[in-house]
Amino acid sequence: MEEHFDPDTVSELQAAVPMVPIVQVHQADAPGVPFPEGTDLLQVLWCPYAHGEYCYPLPQVHWRDSGAIKDILPTPEPVEALPKDWYPDPCVVHPEQVTEYPSRDLSRDTHDALHARFEELKATTGLYYSYHLAEAPGIKLGGYPGWTQEPCWPDCEACGDRMEHLLTVASEEFDGESWRTWLPVEDRTDSGWTEAADNPAGLCLGDVGGVYIFECRTCLDRPIGHWFDCS
Repeated sequence: MEEHFDPDTVSELQAAVPMVPIVQVHQADAPGVPFPEGTDLLQVLWCPYAHGEYCYPLPQVHWRDSGAIKDILPTPEPVEALPKDWYPDPCVVHPEQVTEYPSRDLSRDTHDALHARFEELKATTGLYYSYHLAEAPGIKLGGYPGWTQEPCWPDCEACGDRMEHLLTVASEEFDGESWRTWLPVEDRTDSGWTEAADNPAGLCLGDVGGVYIFECRTCLDRPIGHWFDCS
C-alpha cells in the first residue's frame, strides 16, 4: 500500500531526508564521456520521495574534483515509509565499453530500409536487432536510452537544444532475451544467470523501470533533465 502525504508534510520530510547515493564514476573509468573542465568524478544522487506524474526518485548530478573531497559521509539508511528498493545495495561498478545502436530512436524510414536485414539476422542467427545488437540494457553511461516506452528526449529549458543521454539507472541489467548477448560470460551459469548478476544493486523502480538522466552540453552549467518509464 502506498502512503501519501500532504504537500506541507512532504516538504518538511524531504528537508530531513538525505539524498541517496546512486552512482559514482571516475573519469579514468569513463573514456569518451566529456567531463567538465576541472572535474574527474561524477556522482549521481536522488531524492527517495516519489516525484512527477509517474512517481519516481528525483535525480541530481554532481561533477567534482576528487582531490578536493575531504570527509566521506556514511551511506544513509533507508527511511521508513519510503521504497526500500530505491536505495541501492552496496556494489562496485566495473565499466566496460561497448558499441551500441539505436532501436526505438531509429527513424521510420531507416527502420523500413533495414527491415529486410533485421529479418535475415533473425532467420540466420536467432537474434533480434532490438534485444541483442541495439541499445545495451542495464545501468550505463552515455549511448542510447534503452526505452521501455516511446522515446521522450527532453529539451534544455535555457537554450532549447535537445539534451544528450548521460546515464540510465535501470532495475535490471538484462531481461529474458537480451541476456543472450549482453550478459558477461563470467556471470553465466548452466541454467542462465544468477539474481546477483541480473540486479546487483537490488533496485526496483516502478514495474521494473528505469530513470533516464540527460544533460545539455551546450550550456556552461550543464543543466540536466530526466525521465522515467517502465513496462
